[in-house]
Amino acid sequence: MIKRFQVGPRMSQAVISGDHVHIAGQVADNRKGSLEVQTREVLAKIDALLTEAGSDRSRLVAVTVLLPHIIDFDAMNAVYDAWIDPANPPARACYEARLADPDLRVEMTAIAAL
Repeated sequence: MIKRFQVGPRMSQAVISGDHVHIAGQVADNRKGSLEVQTREVLAKIDALLTEAGSDRSRLVAVTVLLPHIIDFDAMNAVYDAWIDPANPPARACYEARLADPDLRVEMTAIAAL
């Protein structure tokens, strides 16, 4: 079974395939917000997509974080660590990468079990 959520002309924001939901790269709408503001917004978007798909952050399997400035690693982690379910942390990778808009401070993808 494949089910798509928030389908656009280029991509879906989330896709259920089998017993997992794959969350597309999420970025903040407030592109002028601080790293902390943008991180909270991205995590809220992931929460909303997980809920829409019938999952939640306790069922996260993997998260990938993209930061245009790896120096922001600790500040992003301060927000991420307060959000993540400490009893069920996912596998995670964090990379320094140029993002599509220079005002973006963070982008995240996620995979969760249903």
